[in-house]
Amino acid sequence: MDVKNATVFITGANRGLGLAFAREARRRGATKVYAGMRNTNGFEEPGIVPVRIDVTDTASIAAAAELAADTTLLVNNAGIAALIDGPLAHDVEAQSARMFDTNYYGIVRVTKAFEPILAAKPDAAIINVLSDIVWLPRPYLAPYAASKAAAWSYTNQVRFHLQARGVQVLGLHVGFVDTDLTDGIDVPKASPEDVVRQTYDALTAGKSEIMADKGTAILKSTLAAEVPGYITPPVGL
Repeated sequence: MDVKNATVFITGANRGLGLAFAREARRRGATKVYAGMRNTNGFEEPGIVPVRIDVTDTASIAAAAELAADTTLLVNNAGIAALIDGPLAHDVEAQSARMFDTNYYGIVRVTKAFEPILAAKPDAAIINVLSDIVWLPRPYLAPYAASKAAAWSYTNQVRFHLQARGVQVLGLHVGFVDTDLTDGIDVPKASPEDVVRQTYDALTAGKSEIMADKGTAILKSTLAAEVPGYITPPVGL
């Protein structure tokens, strides 16, 4: 699917990676770009339509889907993260519930709401923003990692399910991206603009997955190894 002439709906699009998706869609000639966000106050981007949506609230999702019924490309980008003391921390259950509500169930809810809209179009697609954290042990991100692993699994299931309906599903795997979400984490970070360009190129090429930075590609390549990266990460990751 080509972004040109598409009608794009992006969750979590008020800043960071989501806003980069919106701007690049406009640059590539999208007919309309909806920027989904919890609070639309003060959002002003030329050619981008702000839409209130909270991926943890089914009523707001239904309202957004009704308003944006011309959508042909859905980008499930909304997500949250938090650092904890480790997978046995006192708050691991509470943090896990919070992460899953947005990062996993949010994708499920929004996909369910928009699927009838997309399936009725002759050319439609979904992009799910995932993470290399599903293969990279980082105990301080355990709840976030678990939620993204669930989102990856769901993406694979929904891709297979929607093939017969003609809806392309692309999973975007990426490491740390230089956005507000990663403030305070001192690691190499990918440019959001570069990640978005690669993702839209992969969508146009008909791909099902994109590894949007070198570290993520290296991790994915270890999965069939005797000692995969999720057991012993490659040096430098």
